[in-house]
Amino acid sequence: MWTFYQLWGTKNEDGVKGIIESQKYKGKITNLEEQALSMVGKDVYEKLIKGYTEKQWGKKCSELPPSIIKRLPVRYTWNNNYFNDTYQGIPKGGYTQIFEKLLENVEVWTNTDFFESREFFEEIGEKIIYTGPIDKFFNFEFGKLEYRSLRWQEHKVGNDNFQGNAVVNYTDIDTPFTRIIEHKWFDYQNQKGSVISVEYPAEYDGNNEPYYPIRDEENVSRYQKYKELTEKNDKYIFGGRLGTYAYYDMHQIVAQALNTVTKLI
Repeated sequence: MWTFYQLWGTKNEDGVKGIIESQKYKGKITNLEEQALSMVGKDVYEKLIKGYTEKQWGKKCSELPPSIIKRLPVRYTWNNNYFNDTYQGIPKGGYTQIFEKLLENVEVWTNTDFFESREFFEEIGEKIIYTGPIDKFFNFEFGKLEYRSLRWQEHKVGNDNFQGNAVVNYTDIDTPFTRIIEHKWFDYQNQKGSVISVEYPAEYDGNNEPYYPIRDEENVSRYQKYKELTEKNDKYIFGGRLGTYAYYDMHQIVAQALNTVTKLI
């Protein structure tokens, strides 16, 4: 409602719904643009969604699948939280201390390329959980899947407060980056100075990090062929964004891991 009030000066829920209803797309939904317009109408779409999304994905909204935008809720309340979950946040002290405890007394190798030592790992492992790109695992048998990547520029700033928030999104098309992250606000402990990361969308070229699966019709069809190969492979468990070619948030990843372990045990 705060967003709608800033746009239209309307505090009344029925008034907001009336404006959105008058702007909604009501035809058959085949892409992200039509999906967004059917959810929030023209004003919100053009102000908050169109520019940000096209920067993020490197494609026009009319070329992207509607599923990408479906994950975002539309609420007619003054609750500014991002999602509808009862509990929202990150662990006190960050994720590092959680993984340090989880991995206590576990042998961990970093900077190790699985594919360079694949036969060795297959020999020592009864089960292997693989969370890398599924197309690479099968040597791109059905062709390469598309991903979107990111790059960051980190800056130390002298003042204690750069933007007053952990994340600020830049939704216009003209600003080349999508957001600025100020890390101290994730776990504020009265730190002096501040560190920010400016986030830029980037093409995935096979050498940088694949972050986001581009789940359009062609890529999903290709992924399904890879998925069929996984079902014939009892030794491996495929998980995560890359192993299952899906866009997961953190809580969904944790749920996937817990469900997988429950089935195994």
